[in-house]
Amino acid sequence: MKLLNFSIIRLSIALIAGIILSKFLHLTILQSCCLFLFSFALLTVTYFIFKTKFRNTFWFDFATYLTTICLGIFTFTAQNNSLKSSDFSKKLRPNASNTVTFKINTYLKPNAFNERYYVDILSIDNNSTTGKALLNIKLDSVLNPFSIDHIYLTKTNLEEIKAPLNPDQFSYKDYLKNQNVHYQFYVSKSHIIQLETKTYTLKGIAFNFRHLINRKLKEYNFSKDELSIINALLLGQRQYITKDVYDNYTNAGAIHILAVSGLHVGIILLILNLLLKPLERFKHGLYLKTALIFILLWLYALIAGGSASIIRATTMFSIVAIGLNLKRSTNIYNTLGISIFILLLFKPNFLFDVGFQLSYAAVFSIVSIQPLIEPLLSFKYKLLDILWKTLTVTVSAQFGIIPISLYYFHQFPSLFWLSNLVVIPLLGIILGLGILIIFLALINILPHFLAEIYGSIIHLMNLFFKWISSQEQFLFQDISFNSFQVLLSYILLFFCYKLITTKQLVWVIGIGLICIGFQMNYIIDYRVKQDDKFYVFHKNKFTLIGEINGGDLSVYSNLKDAKTNIIIRSYSVKNNVSIKASYPLQSVYSIKDQTLLLIDSLGVYNVKELKPDIVLLTQSPKVNLKRLIDSIKPKLIIADGSNYKSYLKRWETTCEIKKIPFYRTDKMGAYLFN
Repeated sequence: MKLLNFSIIRLSIALIAGIILSKFLHLTILQSCCLFLFSFALLTVTYFIFKTKFRNTFWFDFATYLTTICLGIFTFTAQNNSLKSSDFSKKLRPNASNTVTFKINTYLKPNAFNERYYVDILSIDNNSTTGKALLNIKLDSVLNPFSIDHIYLTKTNLEEIKAPLNPDQFSYKDYLKNQNVHYQFYVSKSHIIQLETKTYTLKGIAFNFRHLINRKLKEYNFSKDELSIINALLLGQRQYITKDVYDNYTNAGAIHILAVSGLHVGIILLILNLLLKPLERFKHGLYLKTALIFILLWLYALIAGGSASIIRATTMFSIVAIGLNLKRSTNIYNTLGISIFILLLFKPNFLFDVGFQLSYAAVFSIVSIQPLIEPLLSFKYKLLDILWKTLTVTVSAQFGIIPISLYYFHQFPSLFWLSNLVVIPLLGIILGLGILIIFLALINILPHFLAEIYGSIIHLMNLFFKWISSQEQFLFQDISFNSFQVLLSYILLFFCYKLITTKQLVWVIGIGLICIGFQMNYIIDYRVKQDDKFYVFHKNKFTLIGEINGGDLSVYSNLKDAKTNIIIRSYSVKNNVSIKASYPLQSVYSIKDQTLLLIDSLGVYNVKELKPDIVLLTQSPKVNLKRLIDSIKPKLIIADGSNYKSYLKRWETTCEIKKIPFYRTDKMGAYLFN
């Protein structure tokens, strides 16, 4: 009896279950290690008990899956830096500046205010440490990006990354947590000292090589947008793409083209296979060819930044390349299962990467559904046949990624088929020519006319996706889709696949049950929406109030476009409520059996007959809070994000003295009257 007799897909599912469980169990590294050792001991015992039998037993199966689940728990816990005794968070002095030595790890896309980097924290106040943090440096027109592997010193206050202050907003805290980053710090360039010490890593060498490539390409007349697309397509660096261009690709349903993934690595594998084919004529040439392809694929993955999608694709196609070139038959599902298992064993956080999820969903969908669709039509003309196969691959991939896309991005670009039908057949030429352009530029023999031709191709591709994106009537946005619907969608997809391939009645019954599940989800969602709610949202410099009644959201604000504000839109989409209308702010609001009095910058209030339960302070009103409390005797005072910080501190002190609850949205988030 061998462990390899178990399906690698089932073992991968068990590993995934362990990683997900670890997120909720919150075990220490020692506890998870003991759990894994116990399960492994159980597996060993069951192996020796049942090894003489010629078939698997329930107990050996159980012990194997249990061990794999515990392995998932252990590998996720072991890579959580915050649980390690050497983590820098254990050395921080609370509410004080610390002397921090750090090394640049990854260059990120800048936001409107800061250059951003992931950095390795090497020491805190001369105490050696480990762990990653987010560095924010104020944007400066003359500031050159820091180089990977360079080491710097600064004195700063590292702070925990905060959760969003409003409900149902994108949580950057959770996103960074999945990257093993829990702290951030802000410094200006003038407060950073570069140390002479420098380390060399493969990531740093790859960064310098990409920098060299960009320096060479800038000698030619590529526009900023063309250069950014070349960086994304060939070097895996999307941080240079402008928001407009990125949105065009997203709305056209072609954003996957800009992420180096299975599509790109597969094309590169075909190119390498073709270029190295002459080696097969020599003795042991097949082994040499396989080794070279393996090395070159991983070299490309390193140069392209080593993102989750690149590593996933390279791992999978490395297995495919070995199988093809050594004439070993490989099952694509086992290949996918092996790549999932290996990746998550060493990088369990990949599981929570959206790109990783989309990538595997697309590939599983293509290999399962495309063979069912392709035979529906056949063409004797080669061009039509290629276009049909491209369309079937594109549609198959969409079946797999739609549920995840709707859950994370809440939109569906219905012209995705046209985008992919036009570009994907040409992508091999674009990638192959791009690699040639880079190679010739590096050795200083790139003809200008060839660079101009390639730049024109990229420019035309950008224009095409811009045109597709402009067809707004085909872009469906703000689609509410929850995690339960995602689960039901994939079960429905599986049942439909089984019905088509087996034609058994049981799958029809399963599809019917899933439809009932969707109906139950709708009923529960409808009943939840009927609950009346009243929010005071947090919005810097403005007041934003939301009232939900019968599934309709009424907005009260001094914002010009309150209905389209990201806070309101995100809440509306996530909770599947419609935005009814936007109104100016009122002085008084009735919330069931409570009354809220709003006091704005004028500081005027008249409460002769009104006895408000709650006071909302907005726009930094110049009021004597002690006198207000004595005259009104409110049960609660709320101050939103439109007030000055100095006012908030003063009011907070006054409320402490008067023993009145004081709620600050800038610290405590949006206030909910439920």
